[in-house]
Amino acid sequence: MFTSILVPFDGSQGAEAALAKAAELAQLCGAGVTLLTVYRHHSLLEASMHMVRPDQPEDLDEIMRSHAKQVAERGKALAAAGGVQSPRAFVKAGPVARTITGFAREHGHDLIVIGSRGLGSLEGVLLGSVSHKVTSLAETPVLVV
Repeated sequence: MFTSILVPFDGSQGAEAALAKAAELAQLCGAGVTLLTVYRHHSLLEASMHMVRPDQPEDLDEIMRSHAKQVAERGKALAAAGGVQSPRAFVKAGPVARTITGFAREHGHDLIVIGSRGLGSLEGVLLGSVSHKVTSLAETPVLVV
């Protein structure tokens, strides 16, 4: 049925539910599970704050990347605890829905299992949810949990 399942994971309850469902499917099908945590590049407003507050020289992208890695590792541990054999986790930067669908295409995933609600933002309310965008952009089946 399915051989390679991609689970976008942002650490939300919706993502955890999607991961649990993906773990069940993986066990039924003998499929591999890959988690993908996507973070967005910081805004120009945030970049301008670096010029205003030079005493806080942290690289915002590096902070977000580091947090995304922690989220991905937590998801990987949850997947292993849920019975997934050798789950893999990746972190990418970019527009969330397009990054998810591009990753699925590039790596040959034949199913995306995504939570219906993530950590989202006001942008998600105004422009539509990530899960909705993924279902419209994906070339593979998408299971929304």
